Amino acid sequence: MNIRQLGRNGPQVSALGLGCMGMTSFYTGAQDEREAIATLHRALELGVTLLDTADMYGPLSNETLLGKALRGRTEPIVLASKFGILYDPANPAVRGVDGRPEYVRRSIEGSLRRLGVDCLDLYYLHRVDPEVPIEDTVGAMAELVQAGKVRYLGLSEASAETLERAHRVHPISALQSEYSLWSREPESNGCLQACRRLGIAFVPYSPLGRGFLTGALQSPEDFAADDFRRSNPRFQGENFHKNLALVAEVQRLARDKGVSPGQLALAWVLAQGEDIIPIPGTKRRRYLEENIAALDVCLSPQELVELDALFPLDAAAGSRYTEASLRMLNI
Repeated sequence: MNIRQLGRNGPQVSALGLGCMGMTSFYTGAQDEREAIATLHRALELGVTLLDTADMYGPLSNETLLGKALRGRTEPIVLASKFGILYDPANPAVRGVDGRPEYVRRSIEGSLRRLGVDCLDLYYLHRVDPEVPIEDTVGAMAELVQAGKVRYLGLSEASAETLERAHRVHPISALQSEYSLWSREPESNGCLQACRRLGIAFVPYSPLGRGFLTGALQSPEDFAADDFRRSNPRFQGENFHKNLALVAEVQRLARDKGVSPGQLALAWVLAQGEDIIPIPGTKRRRYLEENIAALDVCLSPQELVELDALFPLDAAAGSRYTEASLRMLNI
């Protein structure tokens, strides 16, 4: 397994992590706990050390699943979770954010209990609360480090300015944001540059374009009834069919290279810098193994140029979130 550094002062982790969200929520359809746990165990066997979850995945059940799967395991693990999104199980469409210090302190206790650990390796603020100064939120997170409940701190979907302010309060080890061939905003909004200036790792989620770049999705009807992508603008109507043309190009290049479209898309993300640690999500062992094989895919300078030309910043049709979800992003 290739190794990368999680920030200037952070731990070493596998070059590919595992996003666990889909094991219990958002892309679910029929849930299979046995396969999800087998996937987690297989990831550890293959040398994956960075596992990513959050209290709102489920909600709560994703952390519980990881706690069950990891109990008694002896492999080295860097366990990351997130807090800050308020989620109403009775009405999943209604969400909010909470970055108040008292909420920080309350949230960590629940995460530690569900995960079955005394100290969490990496704790992210899932969404920045516009009503609470980031200095207050990160100050409370820093107290968790001092108390031995958290080792490293991270932010998710935060702007370069917010990242700078947070880093002055306490070192930030990782910034997690969406980044893939069809979501390249971190290159233009200053976030990648800020991470490199401050020595912060960049952790892309959805590096496979929420599965679209694998070529496995050919119709909106491929989604389960409760799959959140049904309401995502990029996966609706004319946008869906326009984006299929982009995927066709990925499939063409992958075919020429003798790899899968997903491996090509992951190899592109990995090639953007040694400080980038993608966390592709899956709940099945066969996709996990396919993703990890992307570490062996080497893209030539010419192939990188061709992919850059095919996927400029505005290549994807439709926004990456609904208007309500976009308003929760600090970008």
